[in-house]
Amino acid sequence: MYTPGEFQAYWDELSRNFYSSGWPQEDKDLLRENLEDSYGEDGEFPNFNIDKEGEGMFWQVVRNENHPDYEARYACEYRTFFVEFGDPPPDVPGIVNISTLAELAYERVRVPDTDIQLNPDGEQTVNLATWVWLDQAAFEPVSVTASLDDYGLWATTTATPTTLTIEPGTSDARLHPASGECAVGGDGSIGEPYSRGRSGEEPPCGVTYLRATHATGSYGLTASLTWEISWEGSDGSGASLPSGVFETTHEITVSEVQAIVR
Repeated sequence: MYTPGEFQAYWDELSRNFYSSGWPQEDKDLLRENLEDSYGEDGEFPNFNIDKEGEGMFWQVVRNENHPDYEARYACEYRTFFVEFGDPPPDVPGIVNISTLAELAYERVRVPDTDIQLNPDGEQTVNLATWVWLDQAAFEPVSVTASLDDYGLWATTTATPTTLTIEPGTSDARLHPASGECAVGGDGSIGEPYSRGRSGEEPPCGVTYLRATHATGSYGLTASLTWEISWEGSDGSGASLPSGVFETTHEITVSEVQAIVR
């Protein structure tokens, strides 16, 4: 939270504001006594550890005001301690360590929207396969690193896309593959773009609609991309974190081509 100089300036400013307030003198005297007991010349940190400027920092409890459990926000004892650079932080509940940094990095991971590509692009045709794929360049692994540089602690959290799941929005459809789960290929791609001359092939990822939508309204084609998440730390540790699933829905109109037999 603070270098020694910053910590002293923080309390000096707090004291000035307090002494200029309308609080009773006995309360002001109590504040100064408490400051001296903890941080003053004779306290736990003599003269705010000014003689250790550049050698470490003061640590304090930081509460997550967005945590949904109100009581959990205040479960940790409010305390201050000084940790020299290169030393491990004390083993107290809630201390920032490598696994905490991994969770902080996890909280900051942002992955791109699941924006699938379709061919044909637009209105689909009964019994004609719709090819589905993802832009390979947009769906590479995403990494975030959280670190305490002066202490040599860091953790990198990486989200890697693994599976695209297709739900056609109707039972009158055939999925490719039948499970609707399109795995990531060895080159990182999911599905393949359609190219001329492949109209008779079954797409590696896609759907074939068997009924037109003129009587039912459009089908909601949902594409859900699963991102597996793991982390590694500065001490060689690492583990998996809960996967994330992100989906988008496309409204699909399906027409039926009429043939005339003579």
